[in-house]
Amino acid sequence: MIKAIAWPLTLLVIGSAVSGCYVSAEPVAPAGEGEVVVADPPPPPPLPPPEPVPPPPQPGAVWVAGAHRWDGHRYVYEGGHYDRPPRANARYVQGHWEARGRGKVWVNGHWG
Repeated sequence: MIKAIAWPLTLLVIGSAVSGCYVSAEPVAPAGEGEVVVADPPPPPPLPPPEPVPPPPQPGAVWVAGAHRWDGHRYVYEGGHYDRPPRANARYVQGHWEARGRGKVWVNGHWG
């Protein structure tokens, strides 16, 4: 019985060593919902194209400029739009790369 368990365990250890797998004692922060973690982020996105700002659809609406977001493979442009701030004095934070653990995470634009 011990030989039956030892053989697969030996194969697992050898396979892990050959494949380059390793265990790190350094904690890595898990990605939150919708976050994309990369070791080396790509260069910054291109400048957004100019877009006309239409009149606000209602009082209190705030123009959120169009910007690029990272979808895990490439930057995707999302056009500007009007939005209502969730509270007084809220400001819109454009999408950006943020350091997390041993990598970087793309944080989509949001109200801060």
